[in-house]
This record gives sequence, C-alpha cells and structure tokens, in this order.
Amino acid sequence: MRVCILLVLDVWWKLQCAGATRGGAVASPHNHKRGSERCMKWRKMADHVQGLAQLEILCKQLYETTDTAVRHQAEKALVEFTNSPDCLSKCQLLLERGSSSYSQLLAATCLSKLVSRTSNPLPLEQRIDIREELCAELSGNAAELAAFVTQALIQLYARITKLGWFDCQKDDYVFRNVIADVTRFLQDSVEHCIIGVTILSQLTNEINQADTTHPLTKHRKIASSFRDSSLFDIFTLSCNLLKQASGKNLNLNDESQHGLLMQLLKLSYNCLNYDFIGTSTDESSDDLCTVQIPTSWRSAFLDSSTLQLFFNLYHSIPPSLSPLVLSCLVQIASVRRSLFNNAERAKFLSHLVDGVKRILANPQCLPDPNNYHEFCRLLARLKSNYQLGELVKVENYPEVIRLIANFTVTSLQVVEESFSLF
Repeated sequence: MRVCILLVLDVWWKLQCAGATRGGAVASPHNHKRGSERCMKWRKMADHVQGLAQLEILCKQLYETTDTAVRHQAEKALVEFTNSPDCLSKCQLLLERGSSSYSQLLAATCLSKLVSRTSNPLPLEQRIDIREELCAELSGNAAELAAFVTQALIQLYARITKLGWFDCQKDDYVFRNVIADVTRFLQDSVEHCIIGVTILSQLTNEINQADTTHPLTKHRKIASSFRDSSLFDIFTLSCNLLKQASGKNLNLNDESQHGLLMQLLKLSYNCLNYDFIGTSTDESSDDLCTVQIPTSWRSAFLDSSTLQLFFNLYHSIPPSLSPLVLSCLVQIASVRRSLFNNAERAKFLSHLVDGVKRILANPQCLPDPNNYHEFCRLLARLKSNYQLGELVKVENYPEVIRLIANFTVTSLQVVEESFSLF
C-alpha cells in the first residue's frame, strides 16, 4: 500500500513538473513559476510519505526484531528523529495515517516530550491542534487502537491539559473543557465510555502528581484550580455513572462491561485520594491519614446514598473488583471530622458502621487477600478517625464489636496455621 502511494505521488510529481515547462518557448514566466511551485509541493508530500514509511519500518525493527544490532541501529535512528526539526509534523502525520501500533506509540511518546519541554515550548495553537487530533483519533478509531496506544494517547491528552490549564485564547481557558470533551465519549459505545472515563481518571491522577521538570509552585497552582473548578463535578459524574451501572443487570463476564466498571471505580478512588491541600502524606503513615475533603463537597457526604452506593457495589460485584470499592470506602471513612457537626457526624458514622456490620455478616469475599487487606484498613481508619465515645453510641455497636472480635480471632488462627506449615 505504501509503495502504491509513493508510485502515485511520483507519477503526479513528474506530471506537475512536466507542466512547468509544457508549451516550450510560449510558456509564460508566471506559468513556469506556478508549475515549479506545484512540483515542489508534490515532491515535499512524496518525501513526507516516504519518511513515514521509513519511520514505521524503524519502529517495527525496534520492537519486534531479535537482532540486537538491528535494534540498536533503529533506536539510534529514532533518537535522532526525536531531535529533528520536523519531528512535530511527522508525529502528527503518524497519529493520523500510521498503519502500525508501534509508530503511533512513537508519535505519542515524542509529542509528550515536545509538549513537556520547558525551553522553546510549543505555541498554543499547535497544542490545541494536537489535543483536538487526540480526541478525534480516540473517538474515531476506539475499536482499532491497541490498548497501549490508547493509554499513551490518553496520557498525552492529560499532559497537554495539565500544562495548559492556565492558557487563554480570547479570554477562554481552552484546556479546561474536559467534561465537554468526555461527554461525547460517554454517549457512545461501551468502548468509548471506557476511554472517556479513563481520560478523567488519568487527568485527575496527572494533575495530582508533582512534576520534577516544572516548578512545584506551578503544580500546586494547577492542582488547586482543578480541585476548585472541576474535581467535584468529576466525582459526582463518577458516582452517577456507578449508580446507573448498579441499577442495570451488567454482564460482568463481558470484558468491556467489566472494564468500564473497573475504570469508574478507579476514577472515584482517584478523586477521593486527591491531595486536596497540597500536603502529601508519607505512605508509611497511611493509616493515620485524614482526607481533607473541601467544605463544598459536604452535600455528597451528608447524602447517605453516596456511602450506600459503595457498600451495595461491594456485595454485588466480583471479588476481582471489590478491593477497589473497599479502597473508596477507606477514603470515605477518613474524611476530616470538621466536615460535619456533631449530629451529622453521628449519623454518618452510624451508616458507616452498619455497612461494616453487613460485610462481617456476609464474609464470603474476605478470604481474598486484597479484600482482606483493604477491609483491615477500613477498620483501622474507623478506629483512628472516630473516638470510642462516638462508636459506643452507635445503635448496633454491641453486635458489631462482637463480629469484629470474631473476625480478629479467625484472622489470628489463620496466621498461626500458616506459620505451622513452615
């Protein structure tokens, strides 16, 4: 196919060049100049196509060949390409016309480096064009793209959005229309929905992580603005989509539907795990952590349906997904005490303890190591975030403490039996 394209362009090039001199002595200088321009235009296009074909060959050699020397030469040539002046234009063409997944991965990787550089940054218009091309590629070819290419394109989208968060064009923050972009995906097939949800999840994670190549002050400014302008809307959207999913008879044996639910849970967790006040805690002190939920989120936690949503999901989905649900519940149980007044806190704690009791009364999923670990973290957060005087006032406290005691004894017996095997 590539050879055919090159032959066609070569024929056109010759015809256009011939047109520059057709007519011999009667050809005007103006016609001659116009023909020469057409000749150069077609020649340039032929060179571009030939260059893309060569890049695809190099990518294939880099990722598929077993010959070390060939792979080394391909890697050397691709490194030179990433530093070449026409890297941007060729990468954009590779995204649009590349026939192999490896060449699309190369394009995404190179574009990510170009948009991330601090010296000689890309102009705003070019970054807008790249972002629009990414949306078009993800939307138009969702089913055909390899999984690693889709992930690379989503990461690039998140990167461009984060670094351009404060960029304006005609008084409009052009990179903040994320939910509008994603809505197009959510209204399409399951595969498109997965891409849309993954975009939001990756963007939340990207903005939440500091970048060593850019000043920390810029990162905190972007993270704070994103928290105030978009994060709650994204969390609300994820909860609404989870409610819709739980209200349907999803076939979780279907890979696409299973993947969609998993991405929704990851999105909810990324929202709840956000560094709301810019003081990331040491992972070694994980179970002493308090989630500094903003006051503007109060409505979501005063509404008991949010908490019940995750407890209901835990009991209705496979053990492969329930650890993600428990991770979300761990974060919810860790919300700062000052978010509620005394009466609201007591009501919230009552719903939380009822959910824990329900899990202990139906422990079928707890033998799974990941579920067991997350459930232990949930119990630890309850202990550290609430006072004993508050816990004993919960209506079902005697029954719950009995179930927790039985769970603890059973866990210790299992550990003892495991050690006896050695």
